Amino acid sequence: MRNLLKIVTFCLSLVLCVGCNPAYLAPLDSNPWQVIQLPTDATPQDVSFTSDPAHGWLVGSNTSLFETQDGGQTWQEQHLDLDEKFTFTSVSFAGEEGWIVGEPSILLHTGDGGKSWTQISLSARLPGSPSQIKALGPGRAEMTTDVGAIYQTQDGGQTWQALVQEAVGVFRNLARSPDGRYIAVSSRGSFYSIWEPGQQRWQPYNRSSSRRVQNMGFTQDGGVWLLGRGGQIQFSPTGEEGSWSDPLTPEFATSWGLLDLAYRTPNEIWVAGGSGNLLCSRDGGKTWQKDTEVENVPSNLNRIIFLNADQGFILGQRGIILRYQAA
Repeated sequence: MRNLLKIVTFCLSLVLCVGCNPAYLAPLDSNPWQVIQLPTDATPQDVSFTSDPAHGWLVGSNTSLFETQDGGQTWQEQHLDLDEKFTFTSVSFAGEEGWIVGEPSILLHTGDGGKSWTQISLSARLPGSPSQIKALGPGRAEMTTDVGAIYQTQDGGQTWQALVQEAVGVFRNLARSPDGRYIAVSSRGSFYSIWEPGQQRWQPYNRSSSRRVQNMGFTQDGGVWLLGRGGQIQFSPTGEEGSWSDPLTPEFATSWGLLDLAYRTPNEIWVAGGSGNLLCSRDGGKTWQKDTEVENVPSNLNRIIFLNADQGFILGQRGIILRYQAA
């Protein structure tokens, strides 16, 4: 009798949840994404473009490095003379000056749009391995490691200044805002930390609900978004405790796999996840639709990058990327 009562209670809860959240979303009226299969099984990690919006670089695992001269419609693999294999985790350009970092610890620099790359030595005392790099201007860049150390160079990578006294520890995801703030999700998703320029230490915060945090980042107006386990999405103007909106679940039936979120415009939001799951809101997250034309892409969609409103990419697995095609 007790087991029957549990089953009935669970079914009632399920009905209530489905009543509050759509089981399946309506499809988008058109698909703006071109599916591209690169000639590699490597996992793409990051993409950046030079001052020429047609000329860009894509990096990934297995020392994979690809160059495009047509805005990302086609990509040509490039090979570097390195002594071992690396996972290139981040690439960033400011004009013709670019940077690549990866694991095991490696830092590459170019001043000519990638015609030539120079490896720059990193200190053996560097806490962790480089995970992200952000080009800031001539000779200037900001680098983070996989334990949350933050460094900045003003002389083309010859010397680096530490911006925080203590690293945040191993994290799941790390995001940087245009104004230089960072947000990091702990490796188990149990808490997150925020750092602002001028602070000596990261500020930790408890997660906003009982569900572990999957990923976090910054909205276009300087706020913070959060993806929780089970496909939940929340927004906050500051990221501080007590400032979060009520959680929403755009599509109950596929709530298990949301991995990343990005803004194309202040009102248009894209959310990607496992098994080709791709959702879109054109009213700032109030209502959602699904891009059903990419459901059969044989890949998790791990990361969304919009370089501007007309140029964006979604990075998958095994050499699969999606390229945004402006209407």
